[in-house]
Amino acid sequence: MMGMGKRTKYHEAKLGYAMILPLLAVVFLFIILPVLGTFWISLHRDVTFIPKVSFVGFKNYLRILSNPDFWYSVFVTVAFSLTSVTFETVLGLAFALILNEEIRGRGMLRAVVLIPWAVPTIISARTWQLMYNYSYGLFNWLFSHLGLGAINWLGTPTSAFFAVVVADVWKTTPFMTLLLLAGLQAIPKDLYEAALIDGASMFERFKSITLPLLKPVLIVALILRTIDALRVFDIIYVLTGGGPGGATTSVSFLAFNYYNLGDYGLGSTVSILTFVLVLSFTIVYLHVGKFREGLK
Repeated sequence: MMGMGKRTKYHEAKLGYAMILPLLAVVFLFIILPVLGTFWISLHRDVTFIPKVSFVGFKNYLRILSNPDFWYSVFVTVAFSLTSVTFETVLGLAFALILNEEIRGRGMLRAVVLIPWAVPTIISARTWQLMYNYSYGLFNWLFSHLGLGAINWLGTPTSAFFAVVVADVWKTTPFMTLLLLAGLQAIPKDLYEAALIDGASMFERFKSITLPLLKPVLIVALILRTIDALRVFDIIYVLTGGGPGGATTSVSFLAFNYYNLGDYGLGSTVSILTFVLVLSFTIVYLHVGKFREGLK
C-alpha cells in the first residue's frame, strides 16, 4: 500500500510538471530569452554609426552607473511610482468600498469608474496634454475666469512631475478599484452582520474585518501597479517628452533615448538595470512588512 501511494504521488507530480510545461515554455520564450538577449547586447559596444560591434564586458554598466542622468531618472521613477501608487491605492480602496455597498445605480457607477482604464494610454495622455496647454487648455481657462491667472503646468520640473502623476492616477485608479472590489466581494457578509450585533463601529469593522481579509488582494494589486509604474514610459512620452530639461525622464524613457540615438549597448544596459529595479521592489513587497504572510 505504501509503495502504491508513492507511485501515485510520483505520477501526480509528473502530471503536474506536464501541465505547467507549456507555461514554462512561454515564460522562457517571451520573458527569459529576451532578458538574456538584452543582457548579452548590454555587454557590447553596439552603436549604429560604428560598423564594428565589440565586446566590452561590464564597461557599459560602469558608464551608466557613473552617469548622473541615470541616477536622476531612477529618482524620478521611484518618486513617480511611490506617489502615483499611493494615491491610486487610497482612491481605489475608497471607490471600491463605495461600489461594494448596496446603493442605487451601483452598476452604472461601476461602468463609469472603469471608463478611464478602458481609454488607451496614448489617447488619455494626449487629452491631458490639451487640458494642460498654457494658451488654450481647460485648466488655464478655468483659472483665468476665476481671476487666478494662467499656470505653466508642463513648463516647470515640479508642476510637470505632478501633472504626469495626476494623469496617471486618473488613468489607473480604476484598475486598483476593480481588484479591490473583487476582494471586498469575497468577504462573507456574515462577519459584518455579527460585528454589527456586537456593536462594532464602521471604523472597527474596517480595521478588524475588511483590512485583514483584503490584505492578500491588496498586496497583489500593489505589486502589479508598482511594477507597471516603475516601467512608466508612454504617458511621459506623450505628455512631457521627458521634459522640461529631463525633469520627468524615467528609467524606461532614458533607455528609449539611448535606443533612439542608435546606442543599443547603453540602451540595453539601462533596460537590464530597469529589470533589476523592478525585481528589487517586488522582493521588498514580498518580504518587508509581513507581506509574505499576507499571501499565504
